[in-house]
Amino acid sequence: MKFSFKTILALLAMAFLVTSCRTSGDDPIEPTNPNTEIEGLLKIKEVANDTHIIELYSKSGAAGLGYNDIKLRIKNKSTNQYEKNATITWKPLMHMTMMAHSCPNSNVQKVAADGSLYSGYIVFQMPGNATEYWDLKIDYTIGTNNYTATTVIDVPVETKKTVNSFTGSDNVKYVVAYIEPKSPKVAINDMVVGVWKMQDMETFPVVDGYTVKVDPRMPGMGNHSSPNNVNATQTAAGKLYNGKLSLTMTGYWKINLQLAKADGTVLAGEEVTTTNLASNIFFDIDF
Repeated sequence: MKFSFKTILALLAMAFLVTSCRTSGDDPIEPTNPNTEIEGLLKIKEVANDTHIIELYSKSGAAGLGYNDIKLRIKNKSTNQYEKNATITWKPLMHMTMMAHSCPNSNVQKVAADGSLYSGYIVFQMPGNATEYWDLKIDYTIGTNNYTATTVIDVPVETKKTVNSFTGSDNVKYVVAYIEPKSPKVAINDMVVGVWKMQDMETFPVVDGYTVKVDPRMPGMGNHSSPNNVNATQTAAGKLYNGKLSLTMTGYWKINLQLAKADGTVLAGEEVTTTNLASNIFFDIDF
């Protein structure tokens, strides 16, 4: 089949027009689905001020005693759009009958550079009750404007122990919290714990350079232990502590703990022996 010169020019012109239409800046851009950012998360609650609605999320849809990985995003009431350029800080506070104190918590950081979801952790070291409660004050800046919102956070009593708050032999108050594994298996599990100290009633920095000794035992099975456990240590200052937790069968395990300084000095917790069957600081696992 032969084509004339004019036919070839016409075909090239049509191709150019089609390409131009597909790449035109005037075409609408598909909006980002805001639900994509919260896949796998459930809403804890909403808190509002005059300008925004702040949505709080976690994987369980609740806050709990111990370590909480919490996500949040801020919706503008007037535009119904989520804010992507906020600078956020928060302060959890336990209101007790005679005093108030905070707890270990992280900075709030953006999950993705072009997204609207922000993330941080809070470690509630005690539950609320009928007269004592936690609230969360969220302060944030967008552009040159400052905003704030405060909401009560329900922290119920837990049946399994996932956080320890105690005074060490050095008279320092510590908080040690269980983080991973969230879904333990009959295997050598990657273990993550957090260690903080109370600098004052509102400040709980990460403790650096210590060791969390772990000794898992099954009280209902002769208090036997397991092989190949690795004590939890940091990979870098300011980080959480990583170790290995060996679980050889399903059931209830008590993860006995000792907190030790870099020189080996044990600050809290007891060694498990034939006469001392458990440490006074521990985590509960039942799977």
